[in-house]
Amino acid sequence: MNFVPFVKTRTRGKVNVSSVTLAHGGGGKAMKDLIDDVFLTAFGEHACEPLEDQARFDLAVFAAHGDRLAFTTDSFVVDPLFFPGGDIGKLAVCGTVNDLAVGGAVPMYLSCAVIIEEGVQIDLLRQVALSMARTASQAGVQIVTGDTKVVPRGACDKIFITTTGVGAIPASLALGVDKARAGDAVLVNGLLGDHGAAILCARGDMALETPIASDCACLHELIGAILAAAPGTRFIRDATRGGVATVLNEIADGSGVSIEIEEGMTPIREEVKAFCEVLGLDPLYLANEGKIVVIVPPDQAEAALAAMRRDPLGLDAARIGRITSDQDSRVMMRTSFGGHRMVDMLVGEQLPRIC
Repeated sequence: MNFVPFVKTRTRGKVNVSSVTLAHGGGGKAMKDLIDDVFLTAFGEHACEPLEDQARFDLAVFAAHGDRLAFTTDSFVVDPLFFPGGDIGKLAVCGTVNDLAVGGAVPMYLSCAVIIEEGVQIDLLRQVALSMARTASQAGVQIVTGDTKVVPRGACDKIFITTTGVGAIPASLALGVDKARAGDAVLVNGLLGDHGAAILCARGDMALETPIASDCACLHELIGAILAAAPGTRFIRDATRGGVATVLNEIADGSGVSIEIEEGMTPIREEVKAFCEVLGLDPLYLANEGKIVVIVPPDQAEAALAAMRRDPLGLDAARIGRITSDQDSRVMMRTSFGGHRMVDMLVGEQLPRIC
């Protein structure tokens, strides 16, 4: 006869105030109530019972997906917290899922650590947690552990989130920033700079007739399709802070190659171009949260592009350039006028900052 082990279920607490107080970070009942009511309610079905100081997994779960563990962490701060196309909760999950996926990993588990400013509305915090839970569920990952801290007013800007992710890398994959070779194609999966422009517009500094929405999205399924269609793929990276220009310079430096991109082939929304012209910004340096740079052998470029374009997140995929030589470690752009300009690593920061 088989017996099902009995696991005692914790009694869930309830928050009875409208905003976060310092007591919610004090380690007592108020903190337990906040975690139970806001976070465990949102992450409910995947919240471990009983709660421990760590999540525990069977290593066989990872081994079923690959022979190496991928591990990444990132912190998210953004103003405003909610913007067209996303919010800080969605951003945190998508950003961490993508950081795993660009290495070829199957994203599996996330942690969530939140620093909350005293006075933040409980309902706002609940919206962020529910957005994280919804995005994680859609991505097929589980939020399994975390931490909560409350700081006095002015010590942080409303909410800061740190997410850590783990996944498994299949044995056959070996992507790397050092693997680009002369002749390789440089691909992107769509319009660049939307996220950076969306955040700046959401602050109300620019009154645009056509609102720009962030491209915030989880890209692991798109990346899986690319790797299936182009098994010789050398390198993938999401072009977040610093934009595509920064990623290209990292490739040039990491592989010791030169890269040439075509201005006329680089997909940028007309509204973003106009926005950048007004503010004196270069869209190649604007942040993205749903765009990747992909380096593939030239004979697999069309297959990779076709795979991207079959996915809603890759409809505007384009081949923007190529690796020109195994030397110099520089990035050049052939302009629409037939000239060339250097696309260097950003020195300092492109203002205004968005995160």
